Amino acid sequence: GHGVVPSTECSVGEVLDMGYVMARDTVTATVQIKNTSSLTLPFSVQLESLSPTRDRDRQQIPSFLTSSLQRTEIVGTQNYNGFSVFSVSPTEGKIKAGMSQDFVVTFSPDHESLYYSDRLKVLLFGKQTAHEIQLKGAARDHPMFVQGGVPLDVPVESLAVTSPVAPRKALGRGPQGAVRSLLLLLEFVEGSAEPARAEITVGAIQTPQLAAKKAVEFSLDSGPELRRAGFQLDGPRGALERGQLKRIGVSWVPPADLQTSDPPLVSALLTVKGDITESYRVLLMARVVSAA
Repeated sequence: GHGVVPSTECSVGEVLDMGYVMARDTVTATVQIKNTSSLTLPFSVQLESLSPTRDRDRQQIPSFLTSSLQRTEIVGTQNYNGFSVFSVSPTEGKIKAGMSQDFVVTFSPDHESLYYSDRLKVLLFGKQTAHEIQLKGAARDHPMFVQGGVPLDVPVESLAVTSPVAPRKALGRGPQGAVRSLLLLLEFVEGSAEPARAEITVGAIQTPQLAAKKAVEFSLDSGPELRRAGFQLDGPRGALERGQLKRIGVSWVPPADLQTSDPPLVSALLTVKGDITESYRVLLMARVVSAA
């Protein structure tokens, strides 16, 4: 007889990021698995969010009580409507020797959240794990998004459906988003010839709800205090069409009169205009670190 080891190749790595979509929209992605062995492989697919032991596994300290570095939760935000955020098809079958199987992953968020996640596991012969893929996605109620920096919020949300309250100063001026905060940490290596760098990404979601041209406009207002503190901005304003991304670069070189015991912390206002106007307070924190 011949002993044969089942082997497969997957078209994606450890993470499948579905990106940003509009809440209540549906997007799909295809994952292909090729059977590189010489025997037919029976497969089945599992989602961590549908695991029968998930409730038992969750009997632990809530993730929002631990630091971001210690969080290990796999299943993130779930839909309010009770249906799965992620789904996959087919869920079982066979892959003949040398053939490939396409799996269609569907992302269907029903409300705004930046922390949709799940884990897709492909099993062979009902027990041998061939591939584990982390599924990620984000949904917004409005067709623009901003990402970058150090997370300042908690990736766990209440199941209570709350109505956003318009800020007092925005009343009478049309829809206005509340001010959010982003923290950019720039670390300059002591003695280096290169400045410390960080960036913010502004994006316009691919959706027919937006006009094709200049769907989103953005501007990062920089005051003289930024320049005095040694910060420089690259591409602080612009316009995006549907599906486009643009990056705002920030660089920092310590000024000659920098007091190392008092690292600079300055803020700038990022304004993003789509179907509404949103404001982000960008906190720029810089420090000098040793080369070691």
